[in-house]
Amino acid sequence: MIRYTASRLISLILSLIVASVVIFAVIEVIPGDPAAYMLGMNAAPETVAALRRDLGLEAGVLARYFAWVGGMLTGDFGMSYTYRVPVADLVAARLWVSLPLTLYALGLAVALALPVGVLAAARRGSVTDAGIMGAAQLGVAVPNFWFAMLLVLVFAINLRWFSAGGFPGWDQGFWPNVKALTLPAVALALPQAAILARVMRSALIETLDQDYIRTARAKGLSHGQAVMRHALRNALIPVLTIVGLQFSFLLAGAIIIENVFFLPGLGRLIFQGITQRDLIVVESVVMLLVFAVILVTFLVDLAYAAVDPRLRRR
Repeated sequence: MIRYTASRLISLILSLIVASVVIFAVIEVIPGDPAAYMLGMNAAPETVAALRRDLGLEAGVLARYFAWVGGMLTGDFGMSYTYRVPVADLVAARLWVSLPLTLYALGLAVALALPVGVLAAARRGSVTDAGIMGAAQLGVAVPNFWFAMLLVLVFAINLRWFSAGGFPGWDQGFWPNVKALTLPAVALALPQAAILARVMRSALIETLDQDYIRTARAKGLSHGQAVMRHALRNALIPVLTIVGLQFSFLLAGAIIIENVFFLPGLGRLIFQGITQRDLIVVESVVMLLVFAVILVTFLVDLAYAAVDPRLRRR
């Protein structure tokens, strides 16, 4: 187990190094001068040059890269070109929207998908199985922003149970913010639940066809007991991968939903940074999201070892 964990940790560190180089290189070669963009087309060249010096854009590429990486290691993500405040402050403020939204959506997806997937696998070939898989196929095919607009139309405009958008802030209390995040979380969760239910069903059906399940049935266990005691644990291994990937997707890919519901999250921050040529914001936030993806992958690998004893012996 120690060797397995160490190898995964080394892989995590190498992945972060490669990701930082790629992110910095891609963003730095984007055409356009942030200083010229901020000052406008009619700005005097000497004014643009002064702003470039103030923003630290006169330094060489390698110097800027190592300064950026070194700052992130100490929690200093740099200063926003546009807002003139530390990027860490912007990220912290937006993270308190994006992270609860991600956890809320993922929790809804798992709570819906796992029992539905187990039910479909336990009754494979039946009308129940066909109905569940048909609904899952529809959930995969329909974009989450369409679900979002439908939810707004039904629950915000017609029924008026929820607001159509906005975020009151955690200083206004817990329940008002949970209520504001409910429709966005449902819109994000439905497609992910459809994917997870299909994976759960496929993994469980494959596990149920194994010899040890037949042996368990031959010893007198019922079909339900064989599923819950033996098959479900082993079928969770591929499901863990999907859950980890879904967390990363929901955290990094909720930009459309955040714009539909006017949520001040990380997705909107990246979008604003791109449109305003605020490179340091884009670099830092994207790197933070990449770190979250790689960290979740690392934790999923450790979860594999907890579920599958064979990995602990490596």
